[in-house]
Amino acid sequence: MQHLKIYLWAFFLLLGTQVFAQGGSTVTPAPTPGGSTVTPAPPTQFLPNPLGDQTIPDVLCRIGGWLFTIAIPLTAIMIIIGAFQIMFAGGNEEKVATGKRTIIYTVVGFAIILSATGIIYVIQELLNIGGEKVCGY
Repeated sequence: MQHLKIYLWAFFLLLGTQVFAQGGSTVTPAPTPGGSTVTPAPPTQFLPNPLGDQTIPDVLCRIGGWLFTIAIPLTAIMIIIGAFQIMFAGGNEEKVATGKRTIIYTVVGFAIILSATGIIYVIQELLNIGGEKVCGY
């Protein structure tokens, strides 16, 4: 319960730290020799793209690559956990079966992740999508 209070306080503190845009300066138009005033153009501002990708498939490819990078060590950790479940089962068949299921589900999940890029390629070929291939495939 104490941790929940701390997390809630941190959330509300972070929520309250909003950044406000600075107000523009008040510029009075300078009179021109003809007697009319010229209003200066507002400065052009833009927000740079932090991802560097221009299209949604590019963003999805980047996210997929990142998830694949995370999946490799996670697979190794889950196989080790399954092995420890089997080692420390102490003759209990239910715990041995749980360890085996952990390893099997991990291997099946990683096989699905490995085949994801192949599935993308097959779908592109079946639909005869021309032009640039998604994720470079």
